Amino acid sequence: MLELMYAGGWLMVPILACSIMVTGIVGERAYTLRRRRVMPANLVKRIWRLHLERALTEERIEEIRRGSPLGRMLAAGLINCDHSREVMKEAINDSGRHVVAELERFLNTLGTIASVAPLLGLLGTVLGMIDVFGVIMEAGVGNPGVLAGGISKALITTAAGLSVAIPALLFHRFFDNRVSQFAIEMEQQALQLVEVIKGEREAAEEP
Repeated sequence: MLELMYAGGWLMVPILACSIMVTGIVGERAYTLRRRRVMPANLVKRIWRLHLERALTEERIEEIRRGSPLGRMLAAGLINCDHSREVMKEAINDSGRHVVAELERFLNTLGTIASVAPLLGLLGTVLGMIDVFGVIMEAGVGNPGVLAGGISKALITTAAGLSVAIPALLFHRFFDNRVSQFAIEMEQQALQLVEVIKGEREAAEEP
């Protein structure tokens, strides 16, 4: 590995840094975006039971808010449950925008790395070819060993950049789609809460 780093030249340093960042972001997002952490099962139903038992105290609502991103959205509605249906929905929507923004944390960075890493590899390719042509101008084409050094530098940096960019792009698309799906499902459950609190329907078992 160290031999490849040395052979690829100084551009391998930022490519390696990008690789470390991708690994850290993917691990953090995989842990954070677990379904049971984002959307605890049957949360609306549990809130409905507390509502029927008149046990939705400020302490319980704060506990719900701290429990999960979905709980934060629902708590925003519960705080305004004495107001109209429209006020509850507006509070939930405002909270939902902040929740989704937190779920999308670091995804822009992941997408940027997916775009920048191959460009770093391409820059290494260009610098490697410049070295090759510089050697040709000085010593001609009679020393293949010297020429191979420049070509090797070009190929190594290109391969390294693509090796970082491809998984970064795949994980960026995966997490982005996951957040979008969570946003849709959380909105559905928040609207269900508004309906059950306002007495327009009974709480049903959540998926």
